Amino acid sequence: MPVTQRILQLRILPRWIIILIDLSLVAFATTLGYLLRFNFEVSELANRNFQLGILVNCFAVLLAIGLTKSHAGIVRYTGLKDGVRLLYTLLLSLIFVSVLNLLFYYNIQKNLIPYSVILISFLASFLFLFQYRLLIKNIFSYYKGNRKSRVDVAIFGAGQLGMITKQVIESDDASDLRVVAFYEDNVNKVGKVINGTPILLAEDLEIQLDQISADELIIAVQNLPLSRKNQIVDACLKHSITVRSVPQASDWVQGELSLKQIKEVKIEDLLGRETIQLDNQAVSSELHNKRVCITGAAGSIGSELVRQALKFNPSRIILIDQGESPLYILERELGESLNGRIYVADIRDKKRLESIFEKELPEVVLHAAAYKHVPLMENNVIEAVKTNVLGTQNLSDLAIKYKVERFVMVSTDKAVNPTSIMGCTKRVAEIYVQSLNQTMNAADQHTVFVTTRFGNVLGSNGSVIPFFKKQISDGGPVTVTHPEITRYFMTITEACQLVLEAGAMGRGGEIFIFDMGESVQIVNLAKRMIQLSGLELGKDIEIVYTGLREGEKLYEELLADRENTLPTHHKKIMIAKVAEYRFKEVKEYFQTLKEMVRSNADLDIFTDELQKLVPEFQNGISRASNKELAS
Repeated sequence: MPVTQRILQLRILPRWIIILIDLSLVAFATTLGYLLRFNFEVSELANRNFQLGILVNCFAVLLAIGLTKSHAGIVRYTGLKDGVRLLYTLLLSLIFVSVLNLLFYYNIQKNLIPYSVILISFLASFLFLFQYRLLIKNIFSYYKGNRKSRVDVAIFGAGQLGMITKQVIESDDASDLRVVAFYEDNVNKVGKVINGTPILLAEDLEIQLDQISADELIIAVQNLPLSRKNQIVDACLKHSITVRSVPQASDWVQGELSLKQIKEVKIEDLLGRETIQLDNQAVSSELHNKRVCITGAAGSIGSELVRQALKFNPSRIILIDQGESPLYILERELGESLNGRIYVADIRDKKRLESIFEKELPEVVLHAAAYKHVPLMENNVIEAVKTNVLGTQNLSDLAIKYKVERFVMVSTDKAVNPTSIMGCTKRVAEIYVQSLNQTMNAADQHTVFVTTRFGNVLGSNGSVIPFFKKQISDGGPVTVTHPEITRYFMTITEACQLVLEAGAMGRGGEIFIFDMGESVQIVNLAKRMIQLSGLELGKDIEIVYTGLREGEKLYEELLADRENTLPTHHKKIMIAKVAEYRFKEVKEYFQTLKEMVRSNADLDIFTDELQKLVPEFQNGISRASNKELAS
């Protein structure tokens, strides 16, 4: 086995060996003190009984080591704190020897050890003990850095987090990483050196990445602006450099960072916009000590709503979903924090819902249960109507009957100028909830009905990103429906914050929309995910265009053509000003839908009926793509 491997695979030495080495160096330092004190006259040392002085000094150091535990540190990881601990140890031993010296003098009128020897020994011992530790550390670092399989790493961020990251890399013996440079946007740090590693200007990142030949770059800056993170990742991808990032300190395991926690940057980290801060105090006033009911609780949005709602300490939380297995998983995850009950129930079953409402008497209802997959619902129209439309009617009617204070419905941007059955059923549900709110005002009742709309949610069940990841891991091809198709994206956390915020600020009848930022071209999303996977488009994997699916739009809209918006107290949250419907007419229309469901009407009849309430509904291929095909 090569010498370098033997050195790196050495196990940690027993502590008694470290103590023996330390005492040997202290004995040598004490001997050196005697020699310096008596000008290297060896005969004089015998007259001074120097052997006893060495033994006394070593005993004092041994006692101090036991008290300060200076031997406990792993030598190869020696740092400043270890040096300070050594200093405390030797200062303590200095005090012990000085006290013994005084006692000896008062009894025999003679010093046990000359004070000059004590001082020289103290200084030399600290120098020897600390330097030998640093020498061992540097030997390990040298051989580790010269492995043939080493991976050169640059760290973006030369602050405290960057230095912690460097220490974590260097202290992991199993790692082949070697830090070769820091990058910084702060020009005041550029040109300096941290433990032999230079700090370079991040403005010249692309040029310098070639010069230092880094294999990876680790982003070690908390709350780095999203636009800057994207610039860094793009520069690295051009040079086929892997990008990883350090997690938030709150996510460190037991408050400590480890190398395994430094993960590769995911596409979810690069989409969207800066996180929008919402009014948590207002949300708390609406949820704290309230009975909160969440439908669709086992889904992507619903389960996150549960997690966020629990942070505001509701008096009881009632979870409803028809998915037994995901509910079981959620129950196991929540554990003792779940102060409520989980119900396996279908929102289409009004009698079952009423039994739950009668027993639990919820004060706030967050309605996230829905069928959401566009192509699937095109061929299952009756099921879409039963759940998205009539299920919403069941819940909202019961909310009035049992005097729920707030009812918040989760909707979608696909409800705007809908081209799909799913989008149209969500728009019909919006209309019912909004018109129902008018009856509250007329009857002087107090259930507040509000709706939230947002675009695609990153990482939700069945969304495009997990789908692309699976295709990439399978070797492709990655399928995109159309080269021009675009979508808005937001994180699950932000989506659920919006729902809670809407419930807090809504006065009744509003449809809240979110500033979604810029829409993302799906083909560019696919290309970027391929690059982040370390693959090359056209060489390792292909993109195939499959054509728009039935009911699918080229682009999503948050507002219909005839709609405009009203501002709220938050510049990123707006109210959609939509056409209003009279509840009496809407209720009659819903009765017709129920009869059609019972008679199992076909698609064309349902389409015609849905268009009566939503005239902008155009089932099938989107208007945008129709125009493109016509041109």
